Amino acid sequence: MSRTGIEAKPAWRTLPPEVRAAAEAALGSPVARAMRIWGGYGPTPTFRLRLRDGRRAFLKAVGPDGNEFMQKAIVREMRVYRELGPVLGAWAPACLGFLTLPGWHAILLEDLGPKTAPPWTRPLSRQIMHAYADFHKGTAGASPPDWLHRPQWRGWPSDAGAGFEDEEAARWLSAAGPALAEAGAAAGSQRVILHNDTRSDNLRWVRGRLCLLDWPAAGAGEPELDLAPFAQSITVDGGPPPEQLVAWYAERAPVDPVALTAAVVGVAGFFLRNAFEAEIPGLPRLRTFQRAQLAVTLAWAAKRLDLPPPAWLGSHS
Repeated sequence: MSRTGIEAKPAWRTLPPEVRAAAEAALGSPVARAMRIWGGYGPTPTFRLRLRDGRRAFLKAVGPDGNEFMQKAIVREMRVYRELGPVLGAWAPACLGFLTLPGWHAILLEDLGPKTAPPWTRPLSRQIMHAYADFHKGTAGASPPDWLHRPQWRGWPSDAGAGFEDEEAARWLSAAGPALAEAGAAAGSQRVILHNDTRSDNLRWVRGRLCLLDWPAAGAGEPELDLAPFAQSITVDGGPPPEQLVAWYAERAPVDPVALTAAVVGVAGFFLRNAFEAEIPGLPRLRTFQRAQLAVTLAWAAKRLDLPPPAWLGSHS
């Protein structure tokens, strides 16, 4: 069963009895109520659990119906919690345990409550950008393990514009391509732990604490590689413009303008490659969201490079 426009997620009672029993054993109490958590962009089973002893917990799982990407992602996230827990500290929810059963993997976490944003008000946006800068500063001295992802927001696609029947889009991409490719090839020097997927549904703001959820894509690289995609996602969600969000971040931590431009170009390139692909079964909102992100990031990149605005995107949203 699913809600209109939202990915299907199973009810707690439909999970195998052995999975539910293992969760209760790991938590030390029977589950009194399990509330499905809707959101994200995949059908991963996620629940806020209220235990009979009054405690709460959060469970995310992947079962045998999960695709290969989902299976690998949860195993990788389990490794992040196991091996990077001391480094991530208060920036991640407390991990309460792991479940590994035939066909199933699950992570039990501290329950941090419902989504914090949107709405992205200016005061909340500024507080969270300050805290995000503190997160990067707090991991700057860490020695990231070799198995962590390296930056994914890299470069401008050499085939940008291929397949576009829109002549205005093709002309703009052809004319802007050299400047975007040159800017996208730059890199910064600072190295921090990266979350690599920070957006509204992957964070909570709890009594002045920023907590980041969903860590399978955790990586290491320049902080701008986290800053650029996070800032544009807030704008897409109705928040302040990305330039203002970066300015608030910069009140707490330095921002390399060259590395930031490279990251913005890289994010725009990523969405250009993916936003117009065929819909993925089970992910009915992903491409629409990616096209909205492309509109923000490509306009941002054009502004930073003094290029004409990509007005053609209005007909492809």
